[in-house]
Amino acid sequence: MRTRKLLFAAIGAVVVLLAGVGIVIVLRSGPDEPAPAAVPSAGRPAVPYTPPASADPVPSAGTDITGPLDLLVVGVDTRVSIPDWQPHADAVMVLHIDAGLKSGYLYSLPRDLRVDVPAFAANGYGGGRRKLTEAMSAGAKVPGTDKADVAQGYELLARTISDYVGIDGFDAGAILTFSGLSRLTDALGGVTLKIDQKVVSQHRRPDGTARTLRSGGGGYVGPQATYLPGTRKLVGWQAIDYARQRYTAGGDYTRQRHQRQLVRALLTQAMGAGLPADQAGVQTILVALGDTLVFSGDRSPIEYAYALRDLDPSRLTLVGLPGDSVSSNGRYIGEQLTPTGRGFLKAMAASRPGPYLEDHPELINK
Repeated sequence: MRTRKLLFAAIGAVVVLLAGVGIVIVLRSGPDEPAPAAVPSAGRPAVPYTPPASADPVPSAGTDITGPLDLLVVGVDTRVSIPDWQPHADAVMVLHIDAGLKSGYLYSLPRDLRVDVPAFAANGYGGGRRKLTEAMSAGAKVPGTDKADVAQGYELLARTISDYVGIDGFDAGAILTFSGLSRLTDALGGVTLKIDQKVVSQHRRPDGTARTLRSGGGGYVGPQATYLPGTRKLVGWQAIDYARQRYTAGGDYTRQRHQRQLVRALLTQAMGAGLPADQAGVQTILVALGDTLVFSGDRSPIEYAYALRDLDPSRLTLVGLPGDSVSSNGRYIGEQLTPTGRGFLKAMAASRPGPYLEDHPELINK
């Protein structure tokens, strides 16, 4: 079985896959997270990345990393201020990179997808049919304590997803904090994103500060940050805020699409700056992330960066998998993929996503 590498940090609720260029992101945040600073960004200041005057010499570490690669990206809601709260996977993305490491496919799985979660010896969980988001919390429980082990939760979640999508396992997976994504975006000098529909923030004011919780619960009050259609330059807190909104036309499936779009936009930003082949530049990004990223494994992010230096964002196909709600006795219990969505997973497992998408072009996000 292929070696798994886990990039892990357990604060906040944003997960970034820093496999190589470090730009695959999913995001969600809860009411217990700290509000960002006003424009330009949340988190501590970061210096925008500036490409080197010369690309010579290039580092050789990572040249032996070959594809195909399957990478798992999970957004976790930790809500650390709530006693006995177990982390939930609120956004799940899978990035498949083709054998030549120049192209790939990025798709999302609904957080409420009904799946079979396997038994987990690490904490005695017996397995069962649950929402995908709950696989993380089931694995994260530590017997005899109210503490959560998010790395342990990731392990069960990864097993659950690999079983569901029909692959042997993931080559890498990552967790980065809420503030980490802001630092990453700002270290790249912001991100240019083509916004495809009007999105009104439930969580942030136009200056980036948090909206006020309504007395007694039930939402927020105060002015709202608004993102209008068109090509926009976003700073860190704006990128997070835009891509986490699900109370908009299309609901959570729209949020998944916006997250995939942000992934490609950040990749485009990094690739355009020549970052992957620049060892010093990648180190600048890692310094900007600071303690929001912890890496363990036999290969470093710098090595992955160099291995993926020729990944072309324009050849990263964004795939939206359609789903339907599932009810039991008139009560909503989750989501299920349509036959067309499940067919894509079978085609991917059989290494035939291209022909399948030719027959089902409606799955491709333009």
